[in-house]
Amino acid sequence: MIRVAMMSKWHVHATDYLREANAHPEVEVAAVWDEDPARGRAFAREIGVPFYDSTSSLYREAAIDGVIVDTPTNMHPQIIAEAIQNKKHVFSEKVLALNASDAIHLTDLAHTSGVHLMLSLSRLCAPYTVYAESLLQEEALGRVTSFRCRVAHDGSVPTDEHAQGWLPAHFYDPITCGGGALIDLGAHPIYLSNRLAGPVRALSARLEATLGHEVDDNATVMIEYASGALGLLESSFVSGGSPFLMEIHGTKGSLLIENESARVRFGRGPLVAVNLPPERRSAMTQWVDAILRDTAPEITPDDMIELTRVNELAQQAHREGRRVTR
Repeated sequence: MIRVAMMSKWHVHATDYLREANAHPEVEVAAVWDEDPARGRAFAREIGVPFYDSTSSLYREAAIDGVIVDTPTNMHPQIIAEAIQNKKHVFSEKVLALNASDAIHLTDLAHTSGVHLMLSLSRLCAPYTVYAESLLQEEALGRVTSFRCRVAHDGSVPTDEHAQGWLPAHFYDPITCGGGALIDLGAHPIYLSNRLAGPVRALSARLEATLGHEVDDNATVMIEYASGALGLLESSFVSGGSPFLMEIHGTKGSLLIENESARVRFGRGPLVAVNLPPERRSAMTQWVDAILRDTAPEITPDDMIELTRVNELAQQAHREGRRVTR
């Protein structure tokens, strides 16, 4: 059994991680800290656990083994490093940090401290990713020539109920978030691209504030992979009804994913539906198993670092209006 503290309710997924932790038979949520004390006290009352008004008092007084980090993204380096220094295992919302140097520092610090650090890269655990990896390992698609992935929703689209959309207003703060649609939703296409299409050689990007926010609400990244393949990664807060899409095309075949459905075509044969394999252990289960059983997670430090690195390069490409190389 591991006892954990919820570190902030800033992120929209904080309640999802609370629900997942409560559902896990080997996890007990035992404390709350929040950079916003009023929000944190309300969260602690909701859960029925103590609230700590400082991280130092939390680590001094609470009997916890780990933390679940949902703070503003720009606070990740400080909050995660402090947890690691106090020998607490860390589960965090994506992204790990706003720049690759901080991401490398945190993964190195966790390794040297003997602390298990896990980032919630949920789509690496999905059945379609497991299937895609198996095709690529078998070289069933031949040499990969093209990769496309799209993750989008309508969180910024005004409605009668929500004049600015259903995303919280603080998701448009460029300081705390470090960006908009790309760093948030675009994280999924980026880490899937890194895992399935390989290292990035160069990229260009356009991050558009379609509805006039301070951060991008619509973004596209074009990638040149070291293998010679090309990729297109799309993310948006302004897309009503957009499905999750992923395509991998190679010299011998193509894989098409739409939401949870997959179709594959080999050579000039028909496009046929696929029965997908079971999903992997969730990121949280991988984290718990690593702590209690020393089981190697499938989500790796490289996945965490390269996610931040590609996002950082895309931000640079947009800012400078040019193709950037790694």
